[in-house]
Amino acid sequence: MHPAVERLFELIPPATPLRARDWAAVERQLGTPLPDDYKELVETYGGGVFDETIWLLDPECPDEDYNLRDQAAERTQLLADLWETEARPAELHDPDTQVLPWAYVEESGMYLYWLRKPGQKPNDWTVILNEGRGPEWTHHASPCAPFLLAVLTGRAESEYFPDLPLDSHSFDSNDDIPLVSATRLRNCTSPPSQRSWDCGSA
Repeated sequence: MHPAVERLFELIPPATPLRARDWAAVERQLGTPLPDDYKELVETYGGGVFDETIWLLDPECPDEDYNLRDQAAERTQLLADLWETEARPAELHDPDTQVLPWAYVEESGMYLYWLRKPGQKPNDWTVILNEGRGPEWTHHASPCAPFLLAVLTGRAESEYFPDLPLDSHSFDSNDDIPLVSATRLRNCTSPPSQRSWDCGSA
């Protein structure tokens, strides 16, 4: 087990048994292998939300808003449309460099992506986040599991998680909680002028 996943396991023992995924089918659909630490996270926890803040996307989640495959397709199209009128972030000036989402930050519109450079192995992918309601992108030279651990324990150098760390940690599985509707999620990630109602708690 990846050391960061092992440490998360100690901090936040999963409530459900380890769950296998058909990674060959997932990676075939995505057209790329995925990092081992991410696959260990999903097999350890499944999809769900850490500390009421960071939603881990799961390739087999029945809700498309939290399904890795569905969000990969949706974010790819949304970003392609965006970059027809706005400049790509500096880390993506190389047209062969791509991003792939792996997590969503609750009530923020912010996604955590892998930064995928040409010729890089998946275990070498690092994290890049988009603030969601603005143009800023921030790169972190860390794989996803160590970054997640650093955010939850207050060691990440990021201004985007002001409410973390919490006094106690939690993980709420998609199996146990009602998921946010697709309408609400898309509304909260739209420009303010296009939002029809508040993006606070349901």
